[in-house]
Amino acid sequence: MLTEQVLEEILSQIPRLTIGVVGDLFLDRYLDIDAALTEPSLETGLDAYQVVRVRSYAGAAGTVINNLAALGVKGVYPISVIGDDGEGCELLQALDQLRIVDRTSILQEDSRRTPTYIKPMLRTNGQPPRELNRLDIKNRSHLPIQAEEWVLKSLDQAWKQVDALVVSDQVSEADCGVVTAKVRDRLAALGEAKPDKVILADSRERIGHFQSVWLKPNQTECRQAIIERGSSLGRVGTDLPNCAQELATRMGRPVFCTRGEQGILVVDPRFRPPRIIEVPAYPVSGPIDVVGAGDSTNAAIVCALAAGADLDQAAAFGCLVASITIQQIGTTGTATPQQIRQRWQEIRS
Repeated sequence: MLTEQVLEEILSQIPRLTIGVVGDLFLDRYLDIDAALTEPSLETGLDAYQVVRVRSYAGAAGTVINNLAALGVKGVYPISVIGDDGEGCELLQALDQLRIVDRTSILQEDSRRTPTYIKPMLRTNGQPPRELNRLDIKNRSHLPIQAEEWVLKSLDQAWKQVDALVVSDQVSEADCGVVTAKVRDRLAALGEAKPDKVILADSRERIGHFQSVWLKPNQTECRQAIIERGSSLGRVGTDLPNCAQELATRMGRPVFCTRGEQGILVVDPRFRPPRIIEVPAYPVSGPIDVVGAGDSTNAAIVCALAAGADLDQAAAFGCLVASITIQQIGTTGTATPQQIRQRWQEIRS
């Protein structure tokens, strides 16, 4: 598992890494509301919330990028399609502020909207902010053919330049996001050609549709993939270790199945029988905010693997980073090397 020596080896290698990120870039726009300033609308009589601050971050695949930047990688190479609109400009500004993002493979397409999560955060009497109903802007039509071709071409170019690749399939509607069926096929071909080079895929709805790539589902996504694609396990098909093992066997690549406070279940199908490792989470006390926890885990795991860590070490590093990010309330958290070392010392003591 993770030791101080292994941790320092991972952290020492991260500044040498260039990581590719292919998938759905969202804008996360937080509206900080002060409840004490609420006033009635003259027209409707309803409460008019007063926004005192607007915070904008790159979200979805952008959250992975934020975490890679915080970890200190040398460069990030995102491949995505966004709208040529105000939200798109705001998103690009957020990426530029990270100073390590090469955005030459981010296409701004006139026919698309930049996917956006608008998050009103209501603060009352000095209490931690409470998120009100979120407002979503998404594309509900298929990715245009010319944009899809851009993604495929950019993916081929990036594969030669990056040390590892993270896939972030955020959009629920099939083929309406960046990771279409053709993109999954191209990823499978790249994974087949170089099986030891990590492509780590995360998908809300289609984790079982990938082939020949490493996977990072949560336990719900893992079970759902087996149910949807048909299980050879009979009545034990929804037992998590069996589901993760079958998913890994289908991929021919390791699976990191996140289980919240129970940690990560790792299955490596390259052994006979497949090797199963239970990696515990690091305990956290006090309030938590799990928004973006999976993305921070993705960034940590892929960095650790690209740095030469074993599977259990990479999973433990992912758990360590997540134990930091979930303690950041009202935002999608990140973890710097300094925070990681400090957290490690807290755990040891």
